This record gives sequence, C-alpha cells and structure tokens, in this order.
Amino acid sequence: MAENRAPRIAGRMDRIQPFYVMKLLARARALEAAGRSIIHMQVGEPDFPTPEPIVAAGRRALAEGRHHYTPATGLPELRRAIAGFYHDRFGLDLAPERVVVTPGSSGALQLLMSVLVDPDQEVLVSDPGYPCNRHFVSLVGGRPVPVPVDAGSDYQITARHIEQLWTEHTRAAMVATPSNPTGTLIGREAMTELAAAVRTRDGALLVDEIYQGLLYDGEAYSALELADDLFVINSFSKFFGMTGWRLGWLVAPEGYVEAIDRLAQNIFLSAPTPAQYAALAAFEPETQAILERRRQTFELRRDYLLPALESLGFRFPAKPRGAFYLYADCSALTDDSFRLAYDLLEQAGVAVTPGLDFGAHRPQQHLRFAYTSDRPKLQQGVTRIAEFLGR
Repeated sequence: MAENRAPRIAGRMDRIQPFYVMKLLARARALEAAGRSIIHMQVGEPDFPTPEPIVAAGRRALAEGRHHYTPATGLPELRRAIAGFYHDRFGLDLAPERVVVTPGSSGALQLLMSVLVDPDQEVLVSDPGYPCNRHFVSLVGGRPVPVPVDAGSDYQITARHIEQLWTEHTRAAMVATPSNPTGTLIGREAMTELAAAVRTRDGALLVDEIYQGLLYDGEAYSALELADDLFVINSFSKFFGMTGWRLGWLVAPEGYVEAIDRLAQNIFLSAPTPAQYAALAAFEPETQAILERRRQTFELRRDYLLPALESLGFRFPAKPRGAFYLYADCSALTDDSFRLAYDLLEQAGVAVTPGLDFGAHRPQQHLRFAYTSDRPKLQQGVTRIAEFLGR
C-alpha cells in the first residue's frame, strides 16, 4: 500500500490568493442556517433573474437539439450579433471575425494572458482592482505589477502611470471602466491618452468593459471607438444577467485572432452551446427594454445607498458612476476594515466585502458595498449598520 505523501502543489499557486470574502460568506451561511437574518451587500451578482426571452431561447435550443460543439471562437450568428450590438449602441463597424465568444469573461482573460504574456513579463494592474486580473497574469508565469490608485485619478490607471512605471519588462496594462470595486470610469480623453501611451511603448492595452451597460453618469462609449489595436473584454453576466450561463466575449485586433482561436481549441474547445443560443435573444428589443429598466433600478439603489452610508461616516472621495459597487473609505470608523466587516456580520447581520480582497493599497481603510439586493433590504442593512455604530 502506497504511503501517504504530502501533495506537491505547483509553486505558481503560492501567488494565487483566495477571496477573503469567501470566509465571511461561509460564516454568513452558517449564521443563516442557525436562523439569523443576514443582509447580503457583498455579492457581485445581480439579484434579478435572467430575462425571460433569454431563458426561452435557451429552452428552444435544448428542445431543438442545439447542444453540440460550436467553433472555438463561438457561433457565427452570435459573433455577428455582438458586432451588431457595437454598431447599434456605439455606431462602430466591427468585423465579426474579431469577436471571440468565451466561457465567461474569465475565459477571455485566460486566453489573452496566455497569448500575450511570456514568463517574467510584467502587466500593470490597478490596486485596488479585481483580484483575478493579477492572478491570471501569475498563472501564465507573468508578473502582475500593482499600480496604487486613489481618488486623485478616480481609482484608475492613467497615461502618467504608464510613463512612470513602464519598463523594458512590461508587456501590457489592464484597466476597467466601470471598475470593480470602485464603480469609477475612464473618460474618452483619458482612454485616448492611455492607449497612446501604451502604443508608444509597443505594449498591449486590455480594457475590461464588463459593467459597461450599467452606467449612470457620463457618456457611454467603447474603447474600440478610439483605437483598433487594443483588446476589449465583456460578459453576458452583469448587465445581461446571465451569470450562471458562463458566457463572455473578447474583441481582439485581427492579427491575434488565429492564435486565440488555436488556444481556445485546446483549453475549452468552445463556450457552452445552449448559452450561446440563449444569448442571441439578449440583443432583441424586448430584452434590451428589460435590461434598461433594471439599469434604472440599480441607479436608484446607488442614489439611495451612497448618501445613506455617508451619513454614517463612510466617505466616497470619487463618485461611483457605474457597476453596482460602492468602495467606501471607512478610516473615520476603523483602522481595520477586515475586523469591521467581521463585526458587521456577527453583530449586525450585514455582509460586506473587506478591502483586502482588492489589493494592497490601503485595504484596511476600505469596504466594498454591493447594491445587488432590493431597496428594502438595503434600507434594513443601513439601519443595522447605524445601530451597530451607535448612530
């Protein structure tokens, strides 16, 4: 009988950190199982169900036997529909051949990092920022370089950061607009300057537009309007409400599509087929009307929750203008946001995300609130926090 041996885990896994909020979420579920009421303000998932026209299209696809493999780059009909979406919304003539359908935006990120980044090359990522971005860099042997950002730049990487931090080892920079966790945007002028700064250094610019449809202030645009040599990542999860369907897409310069296609064939072969057929209904007028009403609901939630939290001592030096997150400066209330998040859960029954999940730049001074619950629950959560703080 073989002896029990310690597992030999690849060294790269030392750089892949867990979501710290998962520990809090596990505790929240345990409290709920014991009968406690928990207000969830930590979940980055819309509380609305997938729109019925999308669900109906998925049912039809299954009933008609449309569940075999598709091309690795996606259903041709869906690639054309996505290109048509850019035309209808932004007036952009986009070749469908540049669109690659992926298993969620995470699949898009894995493809892009693998195709673009060699071992030991660097990728600039914002701090705070979505943690998986840096982990995908590490997964391919690259080195994520966190860029500390604050309210002075709306928590966004700028052309000035590129000028200061780009080295001979830097391969790419990644930004998000609107961003997770801050909900801030990159304006047209700033994006143009950013793309030019990266282009001058023969680098690649990756733009996460996953929350693009959830915009409340400012002009809606796509970075693809400003340059055709950058990479855009998007998803059917957030705005379109298809989280569990696991479907996203990327738009790449034409010269990169063959390599992306070749790698997709080897990694996942194709995105889920029923989900792709269902997503065709996402661009229909009936579905778009549903999604617009939901966007308006999220805006109303933001407009309630932000001033409500401000009245309790939380600060928002840069106004969130998209997505469904508030990145709150809680330094007036604590010097340990993780402890505050834990105490809010245990004592107030409110679950939020500690800043530690989003990077190393002043995480102890920040919490992320997600307004993905309905307004009565948000109001109840605010009341509980106020009572906890003695306000």
